[in-house]
Amino acid sequence: MWRSSSPPGFLLIIILFFTSRLMMLLAFPLEDLIVYGDYQHYFNLADMSRPGGCAPVVGPHRGCYPFIDYWYEFPPIFPYLNIALYTLAGQQLKNYAFLMAFALLLVECANLYLLYRLAFTLYDRAQAINIAWIYTALFVPVFFWLGNFDALTAFFILLGLYSLIKHKNKTLALALGLGTMVKFLPVILIATIWRARNLKNALIYGAATVVISLIIFGPFALVSPQFTLASLRAQAGKSSYQTVWAMVDGNTTTGNFGPLIDHFDPAKAAEPVNNPARIPTWLTLIPFGLLGLFIFSRPSALSNLNLDAIIFTTLTFVIFFLWSQGWSPQWQTFLIPLLLLALPQQRAALFIIVLGVINFLEWPVMLSRGLTGLLPVTILIRTLIFIVLAIELYQRLTKR
Repeated sequence: MWRSSSPPGFLLIIILFFTSRLMMLLAFPLEDLIVYGDYQHYFNLADMSRPGGCAPVVGPHRGCYPFIDYWYEFPPIFPYLNIALYTLAGQQLKNYAFLMAFALLLVECANLYLLYRLAFTLYDRAQAINIAWIYTALFVPVFFWLGNFDALTAFFILLGLYSLIKHKNKTLALALGLGTMVKFLPVILIATIWRARNLKNALIYGAATVVISLIIFGPFALVSPQFTLASLRAQAGKSSYQTVWAMVDGNTTTGNFGPLIDHFDPAKAAEPVNNPARIPTWLTLIPFGLLGLFIFSRPSALSNLNLDAIIFTTLTFVIFFLWSQGWSPQWQTFLIPLLLLALPQQRAALFIIVLGVINFLEWPVMLSRGLTGLLPVTILIRTLIFIVLAIELYQRLTKR
């Protein structure tokens, strides 16, 4: 039994975290839980792998697969995990949705554990327990757990940071390489490695990331170079969405790549679905890149170099959000743990709650109801929040 003067341990937290979410899956209709997420879209993509799933394209006797028969906007790990879960579910949506949610729940438990271990390393046990409780109580992670696969992205980012701090070099290389093959975002950690260690280490881990990526992408490139190359071009050709850049371009929709039939045409991967950028992305990269270099070159005011790495990583992601032509609300999945580690708990909770409310107003409230005329309001407020957040993180990084 716990002593009355001691806070309940992490084991209780993770048991409550897991069982409350599991009971949610068991108690509520899955159709209601996933209505605002991408599970249905993932199911439709996986359904094309069954025999006859792409009959008009490849014939009635076989299915079609990402990077081989059509282009896919994300790297290979998730789409093939998606197909595996679809097959295990017997090609039934309800079974599939439960299995997907359960698999990602296990990933979320791992994220909570890594968050706790990072907080314990940076601060102390009591603060680590408090941070774990805050994460368990937040609604935003629950919403995105049932909407997309960014829990996997968060896992590799947190694993990479934990491995960096604990000097687990092989695990760090795997976290970077495999994380980049879930989404390309974890590659940002190479800048943290450079700051925390040196350029030589950054180049070594950058090379390891490239090697792992080639091992995973290589077979697809050999079998179907056309669709593999189109998949790599897809993100670069995406229209702006839900940012100030989207306001400039006159785009008022969420980020999407058009109907699935377009994925069978490699040329469509590089064509914007909506209005093209009026300000080229490479041009906006110049000032934001210079800003990033300026911050990188500032000496740390922190005696705790591990905390410096966390704050620098969080600030780098916020600058990326400000530069990016699109904003995906599910990016909060990995931003939230970073904020809980980088900021005092009350400040972190305030930013998380305000960002969550703003994004829920945007989606599902406004965009699902066609209220696109109100979109500039949420975009400008969110951009202002990111600017304030960037300033606060910079001050914590450099102010003596």
